Amino acid sequence: MSHLTDKLRAPYREAQGEVTVPGQMFDEIVAANPQRRTLLKNSFGLSMLSVFGASTLLTACGGDDDDDDDTSGNEPGEGGGTTPPPPGPDYSVTFTPLADKIVADTVTVPAGYVAEVLYSAGDKCMIGSVGYTGVPQSYPATENQAGGQHDGMHFYALPGVDPNQGGLLVLNHEALDDETLDQSVEGVKTRLSNVGVSVIEIARGANGAWAVKTDSRYNKRYTGNTVYNVSGPAKSVVGDTVVGTLNNCSSGDTPWGTYLTCEETLNNYHYKTGDAGKPADEGYGWVVEIDPQNPDSTAVKRTAMGRFSHENTAFMLDENNRVAFYMGDDTTPGCIYKFVPAKAYDPANRAANMGLLDEGTLYAARFNDDGSGNWVELTVGKNNLTTGATDPGNFTQVASGTVITGKLVDFNTQADVLVNTQAAARVAGATLMDRPEWITVGVDKTVYCTLTNNGSRKRTSAANPRVSNSHGHIIRWHERGDSPLATTFEWDLLLLAGRDPADGAAANLTGNVNGDTFSSPDGIRVDPKGRLWVQTDAGTSASTTDFFGNNSMYYIDQKTGESKRFLVGPLGCEITGIAYTPDLTTFFINIQHPDKTWNTLRAGGGDARSATVVVRRTDGKPVGA
Repeated sequence: MSHLTDKLRAPYREAQGEVTVPGQMFDEIVAANPQRRTLLKNSFGLSMLSVFGASTLLTACGGDDDDDDDTSGNEPGEGGGTTPPPPGPDYSVTFTPLADKIVADTVTVPAGYVAEVLYSAGDKCMIGSVGYTGVPQSYPATENQAGGQHDGMHFYALPGVDPNQGGLLVLNHEALDDETLDQSVEGVKTRLSNVGVSVIEIARGANGAWAVKTDSRYNKRYTGNTVYNVSGPAKSVVGDTVVGTLNNCSSGDTPWGTYLTCEETLNNYHYKTGDAGKPADEGYGWVVEIDPQNPDSTAVKRTAMGRFSHENTAFMLDENNRVAFYMGDDTTPGCIYKFVPAKAYDPANRAANMGLLDEGTLYAARFNDDGSGNWVELTVGKNNLTTGATDPGNFTQVASGTVITGKLVDFNTQADVLVNTQAAARVAGATLMDRPEWITVGVDKTVYCTLTNNGSRKRTSAANPRVSNSHGHIIRWHERGDSPLATTFEWDLLLLAGRDPADGAAANLTGNVNGDTFSSPDGIRVDPKGRLWVQTDAGTSASTTDFFGNNSMYYIDQKTGESKRFLVGPLGCEITGIAYTPDLTTFFINIQHPDKTWNTLRAGGGDARSATVVVRRTDGKPVGA
């Protein structure tokens, strides 16, 4: 989540009588205080098969050649034998880390790399769209072109297209790129058109550069003005349809090749005072499933997965095609969730999976102080989810010794549990975490979650060990038996973000990062070669950049914890979103809310635009190697 989103949501929270948690905006905190066969057996291989296809995956993953025929031309007895296949690409991390405290107004990458803008706020998307040229626009023009504040994304292959040369890029638009908009005309619709999702077909040119195919039939916008179907147990409360998806933060994919965009808001705050027709709050805060391969399909809000400030989804798949989806609630504080569909994924029948997310069990995580953990079932009638339950609220933000009175809440149906998932998790005894954001599942089935920060925490736990946790940390866990169906797990902390111990700062500001330090981890993803990447969303004033530089992207060694700075963004931005081609020679990274001169069109600037950038090596080798 952009820290700017906190400011957008604050008026709604205050109007509802909620306390806007101080310290969630960082500037205020500081001011105040061996082979392919093996691969195909694991969850990654199965998921890649569903997205990229078997032949593509085998090509992309390297390793030995499965063809046992002798093609060397040597006859038996001539001593030549079978010619060994050429070695595959080397994915070892060898780039030279970037320097500390970079504050340049550009995207900085290591020597031998380029960072090229691919798709900016206001760019052409759907066929016939006009595109932003430096003059603010309004609805309906804005409905069919790129939205603002690019965030989570995923790359999908297309039938008949080499996925290392082209495919679909699907990305979220979290909030507005205000300077590109004319809100004096159709103000509500203009704002709502700037959020949601873009689906774009992209292709790599002969020179290695990527471009959007603006004439592609796949190109589509899903916006705050689009009508979405509703499914699952809470449909009885929400209704058959909802107008709009918004605050689309991060996202995830599914084994059957759909895109899950995550709504990080519980209301439609783009309606200002005096605007008529504001929709009911219950329509927002859901996971929305989109089929990018079928532009004629209608996206669906999947209510069985719970309603909260969704950040992203990440899945784990077992050998029996049972799957679990992990989710973080980007709230200060918030809980970590898991949804297990009632039925197995069917890799032979894609259509049969389209309703898989409508029936299953939702859990919230309890991290015990001894390093064990368990998944608490959020089903009506279980774990105190009954009529007259007491919600303790965000008690971790209240000083120890303070009496927690709580608030009565009724859970009469499963729809009540799902519409009020945050309260249900607290009632059931899940652990309130320091703002859970992205989750990723590694090739070895280790699960990681970034806990971005919580500057107002008063009560600590082993999983959240710092009061006034200004810089955040990363937690990881292993499900019992590496099973997505497990109800218990073991956890530990990968690292505490923060300042170098040599700075002599207070304990809550000091981290234990081995190497390049950072604040406020947000985006996180383990790539198909098991390499862990972390992106940051820290404050952008000098009180932060004097110690950490601009927001950046890092490679983290999962065994040693060593951190290597790989990319630094321009002034004012957050680094978010990570996707890649199967051969890992192209990474797609999002630059959100830059605020100076980078990527401007207007004469004299003032319209720095969020954008997706392509990061690649000039020699064509895998990124990071």
